[in-house]
Amino acid sequence: MTLFGIHASHEQIAPGELVRAVVLAERAGFGAAMSSDHFSPWSARQGESGFAWTWLGAAMQATDLPFGVVTAPGQRYHPAISAQAIATVAAMFPGRFWAALGTGEASNEHITGDPWPAKPVRAARLRECVDVLRALFAGQEVTHHGLVTVDRARLWTLPAEPPALVGAAVSPETAAWCAEWADGLITVNGPEERLRAVADAYRDAGGRGPLRLQVHLSYAPDAGEATRIAHDQWRSNVFAPPACWDIDHVDTFDAVSAHVPPEVVAESVNISSDLGWHTEQLARYTELGYEEIFLHHVGQHLDEFIEVFAGSVLPQLTDPPGPSGRPGTAAARPPAERPAVARAGAAHA
Repeated sequence: MTLFGIHASHEQIAPGELVRAVVLAERAGFGAAMSSDHFSPWSARQGESGFAWTWLGAAMQATDLPFGVVTAPGQRYHPAISAQAIATVAAMFPGRFWAALGTGEASNEHITGDPWPAKPVRAARLRECVDVLRALFAGQEVTHHGLVTVDRARLWTLPAEPPALVGAAVSPETAAWCAEWADGLITVNGPEERLRAVADAYRDAGGRGPLRLQVHLSYAPDAGEATRIAHDQWRSNVFAPPACWDIDHVDTFDAVSAHVPPEVVAESVNISSDLGWHTEQLARYTELGYEEIFLHHVGQHLDEFIEVFAGSVLPQLTDPPGPSGRPGTAAARPPAERPAVARAGAAHA
């Protein structure tokens, strides 16, 4: 059965409020949580960027949920420091923590003053970091000279079991590359064809471990408000690679997204006031084989989203299948029976 979790977006919400939100989500019925790890938000309107590693200790102490984080060793974080952070969290909360590793974004990494490498170099650097992390998790003293340099590093505090290192990918090519080294895969919602191709590429290349999916969505009881929230908070996040990787400042993101219309935001955010429609989208993701799905309401206020989705959406997805074979009854409603949704939501139907 698919595990449904909540995403904690540090770019949008202050860390204390995010701790309260994950506590509320656990009490409401969410089964897991994951976190971003940013130095900068994507937009001045988002306006936050707490330190994920401090927050993880507080949030995991306050709940019993399993947690993950998406992080990028190699530039902002020296890989030995990443290894120490990951190992410490895993030692404190055995069996509850995974870390997804990506090649990073200039908006977070430029702060070191080091040049921003081309994507192939960043991928090679990440691969070196993976080997460094695994050697440190094995208790070895590590010296390494390459795209990263490590001098006689050893972790003195280790978890009983090495923590899972998950690959982060948005393309089938990167998913297949992750299969060589990762203990699972995470990607982000998009067209079903791409999600199927990413999952297949990972499995066909021998990838092991769970398939995870982060779903950006916007819900409000009023369709226009759901669209407004998504457009206000997420229009800076709609740019395809390499732009999203290479733009290095929040002011630039805000400038280039100033004229992005709501219908473009709807191509990357599931926007609707119709809970049955949201349920149907999530049911489709489970049919593609994603075993853990993390819901990211792109608004800055999570209480209503948590209460409504825990009460009306998640039960439909975790109840025994209905006559159609899909989870629950709402997910099985044919499109003609669904109420009309805002244009931004209908773009995903």
